[in-house]
Amino acid sequence: MLFVAFGALVLMPLITGLDPSVALFTAGIGTLLFQFITKQQVPIFLASSFVFIAPIAYSVQTWGVAAAMGSLFVTGLVYVLIAGIVAVRGAGFLHKLMPP
Repeated sequence: MLFVAFGALVLMPLITGLDPSVALFTAGIGTLLFQFITKQQVPIFLASSFVFIAPIAYSVQTWGVAAAMGSLFVTGLVYVLIAGIVAVRGAGFLHKLMPP
């Protein structure tokens, strides 16, 4: 867990030009919310994703940190919206939207 957490919460923000303390704080808040919503049924710690390195680095270089943070916030809202739709309509919605 130490290597995963270091890479996701310290190394990834440093590579993209963001503040690691923000990544640590938001990962903690996200994990607490996840545990509250799932009633602690899934033991998990949420962290940053390396999938977003290229878009974040490009966004920071082109438009600045504020725009990158705003786009990450909107991305999080889209994830919440999709999760809500899946909770209401089921996973079949995703299979129709994005077939294998």
